[in-house]
Amino acid sequence: MHAGTHPCASLMQWCHDTMKFTTVKVVAVILLLSGCAGISATDISVPPYPLVKCEEHEYSFLADDLDDDSLVRAIDFSLEYYTRLPDDMAVKFGGERYTVADLKESLDTFRAIVTAGEEPGERRRRIEDSFDFYRASGRTGKGDVLITGYYAPVLEGSLTQTPEYRYPIFRRPDDHIMIDLGKFDRSCTGERLTARVENGAAVPYYTRRNIDAEGCLDGRGYEIAWLADPVDVFFLHIQGSGIIRLPDGPSMYVSYACANGRPYRSIGKLLIDAGKLTSQETTMQRIKQYLREHPDEMEDVLAHNESYVFFRIVGDGPRGSLDVPVTEGRSIATDASLFPRGALAFIEARKPVVDDAGNIVSWIPFSRFVLNQDAGGAIKGAGRVDLFCGDGDYAELMAGNLKESGTLYFLVMKKPRSSD
Repeated sequence: MHAGTHPCASLMQWCHDTMKFTTVKVVAVILLLSGCAGISATDISVPPYPLVKCEEHEYSFLADDLDDDSLVRAIDFSLEYYTRLPDDMAVKFGGERYTVADLKESLDTFRAIVTAGEEPGERRRRIEDSFDFYRASGRTGKGDVLITGYYAPVLEGSLTQTPEYRYPIFRRPDDHIMIDLGKFDRSCTGERLTARVENGAAVPYYTRRNIDAEGCLDGRGYEIAWLADPVDVFFLHIQGSGIIRLPDGPSMYVSYACANGRPYRSIGKLLIDAGKLTSQETTMQRIKQYLREHPDEMEDVLAHNESYVFFRIVGDGPRGSLDVPVTEGRSIATDASLFPRGALAFIEARKPVVDDAGNIVSWIPFSRFVLNQDAGGAIKGAGRVDLFCGDGDYAELMAGNLKESGTLYFLVMKKPRSSD
């Protein structure tokens, strides 16, 4: 149907431009700069589904570089998520359909295998006998997935505004509303707008410049903490969650609550296009350095990304889009419209090796089982995975530099074969 004849065409366009982002990650700043460069449309032959079922042994040897305890913990968080869903709810694996009950059984079975204490060869055999593997079609349809990272920054802050701590982070404002277009027209089911009401009409929510530079939310009681550095505030928005160390009390966890619905725009790409940085040097650390060295440019550069995140205080660490805690090294963010939420997956890529001075000295292959427990505004398509790297110095370094071509598989229990 021609867009101009769609009954809610104008609303859908606004929805496309102002869509809510579940979490916003570091990769959007530093990594939507590579990937498909140099690939023409004629080079791409994308399978009809984002997940393609593998033939037997069409995957690696299933080595896992992390401890079993973290894997079991992540599995339990996905199981917690599934308890909130109807057992008969349909879940897509490529061209095949499963149910939430199937995914729960898959995680229970995999958990039992992991905790059985068997030697690696027997564990692999049991996994292969019990599970079907589906490979992500990737960026070009050949299984090539760009794997990047995000983390939870640890920042100094205050619950009150002081001369040192002057830059606020906000809770969800009272005038922030979500409009479900499906309630107005069934053909718009699933489409939502983020808005506020002005003079009796719904209008797009404030931009980053409106909020930070013009102070349109200041003094309205929405501040939950103040930080010392506007660059730290911006990158806290990018990560979607963090830890704030208070001067006279315990640390406080803050996590994503909602966003202003404005479009996400990469400031890394902006700096590259302006000739300020090269694509080879554009890491999160280098972008931070550039902003602090050029304070006269900071306001305009940050305002280029109109997307703005509002936070909530949580008691048990960063949470992903499933509203369960994300686990260091075990939780991934993918496109929630393509891949099964909460499901068991397996990734292969490379990770950095760091010396005592905190410098990357080499990159080595790694592989591990992960759980699909998060999403992000910049994590779109069948060829994108964002790995939660935890908190601390190594997590920041890994998240800021991880930009690796890898592979992604999803696992689900084999269906019983019907007898003829």
